[in-house]
Amino acid sequence: MPIRQLPPVVVNRIAAGEVIERPAAAVKELVENAIDAGATHIDVTLRDGGQSLISVADDGSGMSADELSLAVERHCTSKLPDDDLLHIRSLGFRGEALPSIGAVSRLAIVTRRRGGDAIRLLIEGGNKGAVEPASANPGTRVEVRDLFFATPARLKFLKSARAERDAAIDAVTRLAMAYPAIAFTVTGDEGRAHLRLDAIGPSLLPGDARRERLAAILGRDFTDNAIAIEAERNGALLTGFAALPTFNRATSRDQYLFVNGRPVRDKLLGGAVRGAYADFLARDRHAMVALFLDLPETELDVNVHPAKAEVRFRDATMVRGLIVGALRHAIGGARHRASTETAEQALAAFRPEPHTHAGRAHFYPPPRAAASFGMELAEAAVALYEPGPRPTAPVASDAPERHFPLGAACAQLHDTYVVAQTADGIVIVDQHAAHERLVYERMKEAMAATGVARQILLLPEVVELDEADADRLAARADELAELGLVLEKFGSGAVVVREVPALLGETDVAGLVRDLAEEIAELGDALALKERLEDVCGTMACHGSVRAGRRLNQAEMNALLRQMEATPHSGQCNHGRPTYVELRLADIERLFGRR
Repeated sequence: MPIRQLPPVVVNRIAAGEVIERPAAAVKELVENAIDAGATHIDVTLRDGGQSLISVADDGSGMSADELSLAVERHCTSKLPDDDLLHIRSLGFRGEALPSIGAVSRLAIVTRRRGGDAIRLLIEGGNKGAVEPASANPGTRVEVRDLFFATPARLKFLKSARAERDAAIDAVTRLAMAYPAIAFTVTGDEGRAHLRLDAIGPSLLPGDARRERLAAILGRDFTDNAIAIEAERNGALLTGFAALPTFNRATSRDQYLFVNGRPVRDKLLGGAVRGAYADFLARDRHAMVALFLDLPETELDVNVHPAKAEVRFRDATMVRGLIVGALRHAIGGARHRASTETAEQALAAFRPEPHTHAGRAHFYPPPRAAASFGMELAEAAVALYEPGPRPTAPVASDAPERHFPLGAACAQLHDTYVVAQTADGIVIVDQHAAHERLVYERMKEAMAATGVARQILLLPEVVELDEADADRLAARADELAELGLVLEKFGSGAVVVREVPALLGETDVAGLVRDLAEEIAELGDALALKERLEDVCGTMACHGSVRAGRRLNQAEMNALLRQMEATPHSGQCNHGRPTYVELRLADIERLFGRR
């Protein structure tokens, strides 16, 4: 068949397949346009998850008749005044969203400039109407009806209305995190409000405004258990909040990353977060973070993905180092602090749950686990307040240790839990988990001081790889040598391993090298080797620490508490679990109805 040029309608429908793959993508593009237009309030309405209707209304600058007519043509935009793709300061710039949406739906745009007249434009399946007069407030309202009616095959790939609605809400939520000065609402079927966020006033500092917006979206639990992040390197500024290691999640869904105000899903950034928390979380647990990276426009390329969900950095190594360093510094600054979630869960276990029957409220005992823990707390209370001899003597009321953060040791429960009295409450410490972290931190300090001990292989092992992977490993040979792995290029597409970390003992050298090659290709860092070393150190620390079931005297318990206070990260064990629970006296009194 002869080569021919495709008609514009077909070209737009092909482009729509890249830019608008589901209703959430259309919502994201339209909300970004509203933000770029200077809106202070953005209302989103969804019907049937966005398939029947998507409406995005804003109070932004609006458009003139000429601008409206051009806005729905491909590659027409107001956001590249100098045609310079190296200095993109807006969220949108491609000029593809509106024509792509119009090619696969029934699109109506009503807009009005302040001081001007309202106008309207209709497009159905790519067929553009004429601009005509309308009635509207200043700003713009875009209505998308019957999305993908012009491309029925795409409808088969949509998920349920609820799943599509949730994806659209997530897209709006991510943008709302980055723009706290803008109010957002999302309304679903039957007028149900799924998201309502008031604008954060200019009276707050930028960091405080962002904290308030994150608290409104992610909950106060996150902001109460998060560490403020602020670091700068080579003109790149990283701000935001990162949760304490003990405040973790089962998936990485709650990791929010932004570059110059643009929400992105970037492997490099995600890998940097994983690397920063690798020493504090088990592999199946994930940190909760909201990080905002701002850097000069010339230092990144946002024109690498039709949906603008990915970016490329001019100096990716610097960006990764900035994130890892800032997070590790912040976590280290938290010292022994653990999340408030642990105390709240403990207190919740004590509270009886009401059960109503025949109009009367009955209170049943808590589950066995809660009852057991409650008995332990009761025993602790006896140790604290009942006079008379105890296996571990109570501390005098004027004990100076009580004014330390973790208080003065008072009793040991079941030869496993140390109970201490603080100035305004009590602390319950898991002695094995706490000492495990202390031993682990000492091992890390020793490794940092003397380096990783290496074992020379009797017979060097040659590992076959593809050329690119072999080159990546050879380029990182010095870094790997610091971790105890000595290798070098061995011909084309292979490396030869001569030494391995002694801590690993007998190990699958070829498998280790291939894992390293994959991670360096994907994340730019040799996490596999670090994690294996950390796993070995963690195992050794576990076996070398005070075991549960061992009776401690009062001096030993107080020594453990003082070491925890002086050791970074002692609020969680090597797997992110808390090493202690702190209960405030006010919370305990509320349990007994004294407040």
